[in-house]
Formats: sequence, C-alpha cells, structure tokens
Amino acid sequence: MSAASGPTAPAAFPWDAVMALGLGSMRLHPEAFWAMTPREFAFAAGLAGMASPYPDRASLAELMRRYPDGGKSPARA
Repeated sequence: MSAASGPTAPAAFPWDAVMALGLGSMRLHPEAFWAMTPREFAFAAGLAGMASPYPDRASLAELMRRYPDGGKSPARA
C-alpha cells in the first residue's frame, strides 16, 4: 500500500486565527480564552449555528434530480 492511497491527515487547527480573534478582536482575557470550550468560543464569536457552505444530502439529491448531467432539461415537479 502506498502513502498516496492511504487516508489523508486532517488540516491543522487554525490556532493563529482563533487566538487573533479571541485575544485580539474579542479582547478576551487569556484565562477566559483558554478556559473556554470550542463550543463556548464559537458562540461567543458568533460562529455557532452558521449554515454550512455545502448542501446536505437531501439538497444535493434534489439538485441532481432537477439538473441531471448530460444536458437534459430538468424534470418539472
């Protein structure tokens, strides 16, 4: 098995951006910043509940049904 066919490593956590937001923009005290859970930080930063930029499985299936490959016109419901 080659390295190219194995699983890829997850992207590194963006510590620089998170620390800049928490300690810089949000002006959190370091003790408060490091005591927060990721979920608490997301809520405090206004990031919780943001819609995903990707369609869910049902939305993707609907788009595929309406706009099939091959240049065919979409099915009308």
